[in-house]
Amino acid sequence: MIVVATADFDLYHEAVSELRSRGVTFTTVEPGDPLPERARVLLTGPDDDVDGVDAGVSRVTATGDDVRRAVDEALASLRGDGGQTVVGVDPGTRPGIAVLSGETVVAAFHVPLSDAVDVIREETDDAVDPVVRIGDGARLQGAKLINELDGVAVELVDETGTTPYLGSGARGMGDVLAAVNIARRGGERIESREIEPTEGELTRIKARSREASEDNRTIDEELARRVAGGELSIDEALDEHRSREE
Repeated sequence: MIVVATADFDLYHEAVSELRSRGVTFTTVEPGDPLPERARVLLTGPDDDVDGVDAGVSRVTATGDDVRRAVDEALASLRGDGGQTVVGVDPGTRPGIAVLSGETVVAAFHVPLSDAVDVIREETDDAVDPVVRIGDGARLQGAKLINELDGVAVELVDETGTTPYLGSGARGMGDVLAAVNIARRGGERIESREIEPTEGELTRIKARSREASEDNRTIDEELARRVAGGELSIDEALDEHRSREE
């Protein structure tokens, strides 16, 4: 855990703001006070008293003008040699999800859209300063993920060229491999994304409902919009459409 201990008001304010904006677990103490047992990095000003700090605690010094650099250094110290946790997501009805620690792929998933947020949260909950990078294709499904991933840094990534050629025997791996490539691209930080479905997208959802139903049933536009927004699955929309006739 990072501990901020400084008598410099500007440094204190800037450091606390930067750490909170990144969703990092930290605490504050007065300079010279005992540190919590979980302390691993001490962020201080150059003139703050740090006598008696345990050998296992790293010290990072900063002023109010270079807090971002200092927080980056503190987080790098926490991560050790493992590297930052980055989750790449190739959005769709079954998103590909790849978890990287530094340059190493440590986990991969191919799950229904309804399970994707839980998977991502499980992989980032205990990570230090994680980032989730979501491809900008499959706009509706990507927007649903972005809007539900509050509390973690999310970047929207240009996914052009991220899906590789798949040779013989690699069927089904494309989404996961695209997610790896997305994870390795920097993107634009984003907190929410509102997408209005196009008429073409609504028409395709209606066609999918007709194909999925046993009675050649087509859901209406209101239900199609709820499917587009991720509120309902096709099967749930069909069930609701049937219930209206009872």
